[in-house]
Amino acid sequence: MGQIDFIFILNSILLGVGLAMDAFSVSIVNGLSEPKMKPAKMSIIAGCYAFFQFAMPMIGWFVVNFLMEVFSVLEKLIPWIAFALLILIGGKMIWESAREIIKCRRDKKAGKPCEKEEKPVKKLTAVVLFIQGIATSIDALSVGLTIAEYKTAAALIAAGIIAVVTFIICMVGLKIGKFAGKHLGDYAGLLGGIILVGIGLEILIRGLFF
Repeated sequence: MGQIDFIFILNSILLGVGLAMDAFSVSIVNGLSEPKMKPAKMSIIAGCYAFFQFAMPMIGWFVVNFLMEVFSVLEKLIPWIAFALLILIGGKMIWESAREIIKCRRDKKAGKPCEKEEKPVKKLTAVVLFIQGIATSIDALSVGLTIAEYKTAAALIAAGIIAVVTFIICMVGLKIGKFAGKHLGDYAGLLGGIILVGIGLEILIRGLFF
């Protein structure tokens, strides 16, 4: 398939919207964790997710066309990998946030100032962003089956459209998260961790049973 027409573009956009939902949710989490995030950093984060959403379908397309046996084995591991990565990040967020909330409450009951209030906001690191990017896009490897019949140019264009859609959706998610984070205070990190764990479980269940 090599024809680039309206249906091709529409299908790519819809595919991008579907694939971007996990990245959208994680973007909200990042916004919750850092309500004062600057636009430049928001663009970097959304760009990272967009890059992975571009790369994963292309990797899947390449493997389907040239290494089908390897893809068959890898496809079974996709939901488990995403689940493990998101549980790792989300669990860490829940643990740290819950510990800080409990400590802060104890300090207040004892008449002491809450140390949490004096600490700077924890910022998203490059390593965590990289892990998030992989975890939220790894299921896009399966898109290699969807675009397997595309020629190279068509596959690149489809992946590019998916990346653009992902970038826009993630920017929206970051803004929503920033807005909510300003009102949730100490509970933003806890909620963010719960959301990440929930996304991990959703990916695992979807991959195993649907």
